[in-house]
Amino acid sequence: MSESTVLVLGSDPPPKLDRLCGRARVIFTDEESLAGRLPSADILLAWDFTSDAIRRAWPERGPRPGWVHTASAGVDQLLCPALVADDTLVTNARGVFEQPIAEYVAGLVIAMAKDFHGTWELQRQRRWQHRETLRVAGSRAVVVGSGPIGRAIGSTLLALGVKVDLVGRRERRDDPRFGLVHPSEALNGLLAEADWVICAAPLTDATRGLFDKAAFDRMPRRARFLNVGRGPMVVEADLVAALRDRRIAAAALDVFEQEPLTADSPLWDAPHLVVSPHMSGDTLGWRDALAEQFQDNFDRWSAGEPLDNLVDKRLGYVPVQ
Repeated sequence: MSESTVLVLGSDPPPKLDRLCGRARVIFTDEESLAGRLPSADILLAWDFTSDAIRRAWPERGPRPGWVHTASAGVDQLLCPALVADDTLVTNARGVFEQPIAEYVAGLVIAMAKDFHGTWELQRQRRWQHRETLRVAGSRAVVVGSGPIGRAIGSTLLALGVKVDLVGRRERRDDPRFGLVHPSEALNGLLAEADWVICAAPLTDATRGLFDKAAFDRMPRRARFLNVGRGPMVVEADLVAALRDRRIAAAALDVFEQEPLTADSPLWDAPHLVVSPHMSGDTLGWRDALAEQFQDNFDRWSAGEPLDNLVDKRLGYVPVQ
């Protein structure tokens, strides 16, 4: 294969692509220049996975990259009708973020159950106030999303003694780790028994606005809601109202409909809500891991081999094998 042109959207900081030296021409671009450079690129690396510039710039016809890779687990920021319809391959960063996100969720579960926030606040006030906290073992979690991230979360919670109900798009009764994977239609019934509701699903037409007033009303008052999936899956005003009315006990959001949050967002002041800036999967060295993953797939591309993490563009995620 002749030297490929790799177009990289976003470069702060730039990816370390040393293994492409002498094998590919690497061109960095910003959002404004993207549309003009797409026709001459063989491969597009969406290094800035928060940008929606690809959706806006993708050509309806004519030359375009044969492969797009996003340095993210989700592909909702780049998929558009023209890209879905053409024969361009799309891959994602599956394999990099699963365990870090699972650890982040487990940390939140333990911190909420053991009221670490209350302990720190009482310490700040120099008050000695004995309290009783919750047991994590024996509680029940509903994990929405049966892909790699949801599975990693579920497995980590199982290790803590939590009973896990994993919810996917379709029912599976022979799952080697969870036994039964519940279909999406079962979610409403499962919410009523949940101590923890954890959203880790991809953003699709079916999941947009999934957690609204009706969903929060189905949860018991003891329930705690965590979202590490995608922000638009939650109707944020309904979540704020549920917290203020004490219809659920607490929540934690790592993703939001608008990022970054504006200073006047009501989420900052919502009671019993933990706000984190889309960082649950970002651990030391994560950018290097993303660059290595892309270069491994570039080796496959150059050799004419099937790519890893191939996204089903019509579904919006990598199907579970």
